[in-house]
Amino acid sequence: MSNTIICLNNDCLTVNPIDNQFCTKCGEKLLLRERYQAIKLIGQGGFGRTFLAKDGDKPSKPYCVIKQFFPSAQGTNNIEKASELFAQEAERLEELGKHSQIPELFAYFVTDDGQQYLVQEYIAGENLQTELIDHGVYKEAEVKELLIEILNILKFVHGKNVIHRDIKPDNIIRRNSDQKLVLVDFGAAKYIQSPTALNVTGTVIGAAQYCSPEQARGKPIFASDLYSLGVVCIHLLTLVDPFELFDISENDWVWRDYLVNNPVTDQFGQVLDQLIAVGLKKRFSEVDQVFKSLNYQYSSPTPLSIPATIPSSTSPQIVVPAKYEKLQKLLAESKWKEADQETARAMLPVAGREKQGWLDRESIEKFPCEDLHTIDQLWIKYSNGRFGFSVQKNIWLECGGKVDYETECNLGDRIGWRVKGKWIDYDEGTFSSKAPVGYFPWVAVGFLVGGSWLVSFWGLGNWGSGHSSLASRALSCNICNIY
Repeated sequence: MSNTIICLNNDCLTVNPIDNQFCTKCGEKLLLRERYQAIKLIGQGGFGRTFLAKDGDKPSKPYCVIKQFFPSAQGTNNIEKASELFAQEAERLEELGKHSQIPELFAYFVTDDGQQYLVQEYIAGENLQTELIDHGVYKEAEVKELLIEILNILKFVHGKNVIHRDIKPDNIIRRNSDQKLVLVDFGAAKYIQSPTALNVTGTVIGAAQYCSPEQARGKPIFASDLYSLGVVCIHLLTLVDPFELFDISENDWVWRDYLVNNPVTDQFGQVLDQLIAVGLKKRFSEVDQVFKSLNYQYSSPTPLSIPATIPSSTSPQIVVPAKYEKLQKLLAESKWKEADQETARAMLPVAGREKQGWLDRESIEKFPCEDLHTIDQLWIKYSNGRFGFSVQKNIWLECGGKVDYETECNLGDRIGWRVKGKWIDYDEGTFSSKAPVGYFPWVAVGFLVGGSWLVSFWGLGNWGSGHSSLASRALSCNICNIY
């Protein structure tokens, strides 16, 4: 816990000992609403200041965020508009904070001296702009995963008739606790009361690099958020400022010219082009259109019950049979290692290989598509699209899509089963949601025989094409979800 508390007087901001009730410099009360302790200034912009704080009313004194209205804008009209937007952010958060990937609003109030405050959930993690420094350029699979995750949030936001208007890497935080992405800063968000309101010219707001042409003219629509998200994607793929990715003379994007040893498939490239199209008639107008182009079927984040039905990419829905209920339960509880091992055990009797204790290439090639699809959908559902056969299939295709040792090694390098050119032991694995995309199912290539995990999808002594064989079978079965 911090040993200091910051004075919230706009003209003071003195750092005081944590036990002080009044500021040693200006004499102002230090506890906001007799409850919140500002312990660190973490941001300052056109609307005001943001402080990391603690909630003294709760036994654990959890972190929270205090936003203080302190506009830098000059003029009565500008200040009134800024004040209105500050209050609107609280309104938007009250409605939208019911989503697990949007900060929850704790309080909004005006003090006796007329000072506006907003208190909201603190999201521990790094925003994408900061993450880029350590991560470097993003691969297609990573960008696709990110795109799907933010689109799911936007579907909820747009469904509440709200346009975010400021989607950029700084406003997307990867939460430390579960590695999920959180969309923050609804200070620019706009509520649309009716379809006709979209035609009314409003305040021009949003980061210029990510702002759509219509939003720059004060007429944002839902497609404006999709445009901004698309620009975020091409920035992650190139690490080049969006201004440099647009050719003014041609009035078009040239982001492919800046891809350096980072290939993007034609199919995904076309999706990105349609997200960032300058002309509205050429651009996606709603989230569901993007989902369709990505072969992704939106489903509610509510956990599945047992027994359950899982949305399939085609109708009718697939019912989870009893033989996979244990796998479903383990995945629902985020017991990744146990679920990984259960995947292997559940597949053996289906393939008629219980006595052998492992699968050969022939059994893989004949493995029932329906069962493969069910297992894949369970992993996709409970990992939020990070793990599953369909995810591995996509990465395998990017690695060359061949059933051979070279492709197998490239796949292992990408997913994390190989480190510095060597295959790692199973017990050295990363059994958490922080594992690389496509990491699980892993033990489906090595079944427990005599107490040892044996690499056996390709047979004992025929090392080199196990995961490639499985990915090939997933391809022939048309196993796909978000990829």
